[in-house]
Amino acid sequence: MLAAVYYGPHDIRLEERPVPEIGPGEILLKVVSAGVCGTDLRIWHGAHRKFPPGTVRVPGHEVVGDIAALGAEVKGLEVGQRVMVAPNIGCGHCRQCVSGNNNRCANYGGLGVTMDGGFAEYVRIPAPYLLQGNLIPINDGVDPAVAALIEPFACVLRGQDALDIQPGDVVLVVGAGPIGVMHTMLARLRGAGRVVVSEVQAARLPHARAAGADRVVNPQEEDLSAALMEESHGEGADAIIVAAPAHRAQEEALALAAIGGRINFFGGLPSDRPTIQFNANLVHYKELRVTGTTACSTQDCRRAAAIVNAGRIDLAPLVSQRYALGATLAALAAAESQTALKVIIEP
Repeated sequence: MLAAVYYGPHDIRLEERPVPEIGPGEILLKVVSAGVCGTDLRIWHGAHRKFPPGTVRVPGHEVVGDIAALGAEVKGLEVGQRVMVAPNIGCGHCRQCVSGNNNRCANYGGLGVTMDGGFAEYVRIPAPYLLQGNLIPINDGVDPAVAALIEPFACVLRGQDALDIQPGDVVLVVGAGPIGVMHTMLARLRGAGRVVVSEVQAARLPHARAAGADRVVNPQEEDLSAALMEESHGEGADAIIVAAPAHRAQEEALALAAIGGRINFFGGLPSDRPTIQFNANLVHYKELRVTGTTACSTQDCRRAAAIVNAGRIDLAPLVSQRYALGATLAALAAAESQTALKVIIEP
């Protein structure tokens, strides 16, 4: 089979490999779609802590495929069945795992992160993924490229759960990349009264409008605070999602929030500069709630898949480019150029 294999920073090679052999409790998945994520770009640049020097591994964790073979002990699944893979796997018995937060397990593993992933024609799905419910059925009518977005959408769902968005809330989304666009869509689905999106790249603003933003602002050309106050009758945002890895955006969120507002630092900062400065009195006197979320749990993926399978949200507009597996390097370059929303590899 063909696979895109990481050997080091900027060294991903297309090579022929044997189709993986599976054990009695495992399955072999024929990959249909695999999304390219910011995590994959960090891996490509050699900046992911789970890819130390000397690592040789197939990336790709936003994976949808058809079951090609079942181990002898596998029950409840069928050859030919289409599934997406919730990529994070925990130890299964720590405090975080048993509470349903396997993404926070100190000893977590991840498809395409700590084991071979979906940038290949086939991928082996280990037994713990079956035992912990990480395989999630996808309806026949769902475009597999759209189904590959369920994992990042699950991360968005987790971030908004922390904000408790209520009908009528004024929501500010900072960043109009694929994650910011999904946050805009979900905020509308949750009943937000007004959704304001801030984005410095002019080419991305139309995507935010199409996703349902009531107002889009380029803060380099327009005063974001003034625009937000116009949309919120002078009160500020009830909920703010900082979906960009920007220090200033995190710092300014405190001033932009309404009294009693909720803030989610969704986008992580660079590891070599992870600190910000802010006025802690704003948190104190405005009774703000500042949260952070990272990745997604298996349950988050199951809930996200249910929303997509039911047709409650249409993620199709986010699929902007599709590449064959042999064009993986071009797919990575397209994702990094930020001219696309979601880039999909289709083996």
